[in-house]
Amino acid sequence: MQFSEIRYEENGPIGTLTLNRPDDGNMFTETMCHEIRDCINAIRRETRTRVLVITGAGDKFFCIGGRKDKLPDTRLYAGVLPTLEMYESIDRLQKPVVASVNGFAVGGGNVLQMVCDVTIAKESAVFRQVGTMMGSFDAGYGTWYLEDLVGKKRAKDIWYRNPKMTAAEARDIGLINKVVPDAELKQATLAYALEIAERGAFALAGIKAAFNARHGGVGGLSRISHDLLLPGYLRSKEAKELSQAFAERRRPDADTFGQ
Repeated sequence: MQFSEIRYEENGPIGTLTLNRPDDGNMFTETMCHEIRDCINAIRRETRTRVLVITGAGDKFFCIGGRKDKLPDTRLYAGVLPTLEMYESIDRLQKPVVASVNGFAVGGGNVLQMVCDVTIAKESAVFRQVGTMMGSFDAGYGTWYLEDLVGKKRAKDIWYRNPKMTAAEARDIGLINKVVPDAELKQATLAYALEIAERGAFALAGIKAAFNARHGGVGGLSRISHDLLLPGYLRSKEAKELSQAFAERRRPDADTFGQ
């Protein structure tokens, strides 16, 4: 896959997607959002990789939000960054997604690491929401997921006051999972991802779908039914007999039901 604002590479069962705009804080653009979405959707359709890592290029920024200055001047969807498509693609991916935070995770960058299944960060990483102090907000993933992680009162404090948080502080309140020395982040991320990759791929997909069903409504429930339960049923004797009987215009053999 060829991209202009992200990089993607595979190392055995681990895929790594790198936000690649280090000279601009690895900030989202419309192009980057679409490339992340397209890359993840391609990963959904292959079985080589079992875990996806998302990180930022360089050693200062994971991602510090989005660039909106080149968007059309409209209040319709074309006038906003398509971040929702990016976040939704992470939820839909049946494989665990690990955020490897290599620096500042601010605004939409902090929301991105929240949407990932687990997060590992280097000690010097900084986490912050800044929308309400600079004329923006995230009244969706950035609030629901944050409340799930740290609780309602603390989530409101984070959005109302916009405090800076160290990696250790973020870990202590449940915002992230693991903190490692700066120089060890890359190797520690690989070891973390490989440990997850050793678990059952189907079981991991089932667990992720179950977590997402809680807040995903009909879409979340459908992921369990369509993505996990339906393929097994289509291989059952019952499904094959019903399909064959329909094609042959005859009554199905009821003895196959439940098999």
